[in-house]
Amino acid sequence: MDCIAQPDGSLVPHLGGSPYNLACATALQGATVGFIAPFSSDAFGQSLLDHLQASHARGLLHRSDLPTSLAVVQVTNGQPSYGFYREDVADRDYQVADVIALLESSPPGVLHTGSLMAMPPEHHKVLQVIAAAKRLGWTISVDVNLRPRVASDVPAYLLAVREVAAHADWLKASDEDLELLGFTDVSLTNASNLAAHWMAQGCSRVALTFGAEGAYLQVGDAQAQGEAPVVDVKDTVGAGDTFWGSCLADWVLNDTLDNASVAAQRVPHTLQRALVAAAINCSRVGCQPPDVATLDAAL
Repeated sequence: MDCIAQPDGSLVPHLGGSPYNLACATALQGATVGFIAPFSSDAFGQSLLDHLQASHARGLLHRSDLPTSLAVVQVTNGQPSYGFYREDVADRDYQVADVIALLESSPPGVLHTGSLMAMPPEHHKVLQVIAAAKRLGWTISVDVNLRPRVASDVPAYLLAVREVAAHADWLKASDEDLELLGFTDVSLTNASNLAAHWMAQGCSRVALTFGAEGAYLQVGDAQAQGEAPVVDVKDTVGAGDTFWGSCLADWVLNDTLDNASVAAQRVPHTLQRALVAAAINCSRVGCQPPDVATLDAAL
């Protein structure tokens, strides 16, 4: 739960969590989505599950008796900063073997992870799941989405993120992520050079976002960049999740999962949809991705 600080010091809870936001955003665009992490049996967990199902996605693991994890969000000039409460929480209450069994029982698709799931010691479990998924023919999607304030050992966290990202087939990173990872000249005009690092590492599709400046998308040798639409920004919570969720939905729904040449032809279209989806989300408080009808109408 994203507990957003108000001017009077009170906290207003909003449904959140990066992979959760992405699951909802992708499902709202019409893709078939299952969420692989337990929901708590507490009231927050029930709200999260209810909203996930209302977004046409499914929860795939057991309910947990542990509490829902919390993020306290301070929004300054529209930009969020986070503090997290993530010890002994429901979304970490899973066994690797159970996740692998789910992957084995499903036709291969896209397995998405990232953000806090790449933080030590959780990344050890994530790497086991990713390795099994790749053996089973799944496409691995990673959103770097760094949250360094949560880490007790930031260098170890960055090392773990690089290790997880090294297994990505499709990868998204923001300008803030890139700077934290030590990249220089982090700008939209230099995006193709920044993306080249990830492409050389084995990624076939890369998205780099630069806030209000815009974003860059590359599939194989095809690339496009675009400006972010101008909107009345309420906040940017979940903007990156909405952006990447739109990309994943566009690729899955248009039969480009295994067809890079077809996906490459769609690069400008995919990017424009993602930029507009993220802009709509930014015009709303908290993470509220648009559904496909709303996005189509805006386009």
